[in-house]
Amino acid sequence: MSPDDQLHQIPPDLPVPVDDGACNHLPGHPVPAMSLQATTGGRINLSQVTGRVIVYCYPRTGTPGQPPSPEWDAIPGARGCTPEACAFRDHHEELQRRGVTVFGLSTQSADAQREFARREHLPFPLLSDADLEFVRALRLTTFEFGGMTLVKRLTLVIDGGRITHVFYPVFPPQDHPEEVLAWLDAQSE
Repeated sequence: MSPDDQLHQIPPDLPVPVDDGACNHLPGHPVPAMSLQATTGGRINLSQVTGRVIVYCYPRTGTPGQPPSPEWDAIPGARGCTPEACAFRDHHEELQRRGVTVFGLSTQSADAQREFARREHLPFPLLSDADLEFVRALRLTTFEFGGMTLVKRLTLVIDGGRITHVFYPVFPPQDHPEEVLAWLDAQSE
């Protein structure tokens, strides 16, 4: 399997993340009024986006030509950013039909995210929080790897500028958009 193919695969023996309570403070929290660099150009202030918003947060996407390292695979919940993004891409129309606006967010640079969004043909913006301002304002859970501070995989549901639900931990990442769709459908019953 080529290194690029490995980015799209989830090994069967990945450690499963556990809910450590690190996101319990988020439901009901207002979204900070700050603008983040978007892959679509310009900046987006999530506190001003109308309607229901899904922000899936992920550690970092892989680099073409470089296979994921065994150290990365050993971190519970770290592996799977590319499969998760591609699954959100594949379910994007279904989410839109439910009136949802989707964003991805990581602490990677806007340039790295733009390359990834183009490569994977993502129909929604990725937001860069490279300065960790959004992550720190919400006290999102993070981890350190290779000298980088990365956000743990979680998803925020935002309504009217306030966080109304949090998915955490997220596993397996490639199935998460279906979990979000099921939750949305249950909310409308």
